[in-house]
Amino acid sequence: MVKLKKENRKEEILEAGLEVFAKKGYYNATTAHVAEKAAISQPYVFRFYKTKEELFIAALNRAFERILQTFKNVEASPEQLVEKMIEAYEELSELYPNEIALQVIGISVTEKSIQRTAKKGLSDIRSYTLERFKSAGIKDAEREASTFLARGMLCNISYFLDLPELIDEKTK
Repeated sequence: MVKLKKENRKEEILEAGLEVFAKKGYYNATTAHVAEKAAISQPYVFRFYKTKEELFIAALNRAFERILQTFKNVEASPEQLVEKMIEAYEELSELYPNEIALQVIGISVTEKSIQRTAKKGLSDIRSYTLERFKSAGIKDAEREASTFLARGMLCNISYFLDLPELIDEKTK
């Protein structure tokens, strides 16, 4: 029972971190902000995450894991795969908007460990997407996977900056 409560608390801190980092960015967020969001003391945050950087990496990994799992859950015919994956990502973006912001923030942070985490997360998503497209028989899977990811990143930037005209001509 104690272990379960401890794991729940760690999860609450991680989710609070996701929200705080998404709203304030990496450099403006503090563990005190995360503690306040989780309704705990700041020293309690450090029982689970030794540094702000460690917490940010855990939050960024969570974001990439959710994205990857979302794509893995897509069931579609080869002809509809790309469209269904886009729909799934849009749904994820609505359910977990902090994941979108965290991706954009993660690629802008200069700390090497965070850069490595962002590179690995994006690389994992690219690898999965490419293999999924290849196994579905999508023509020119390399180009299609790159285009899919590039459009996704453009959507992320558009969302993050609240600049829909980057992707939608109708908003001009």
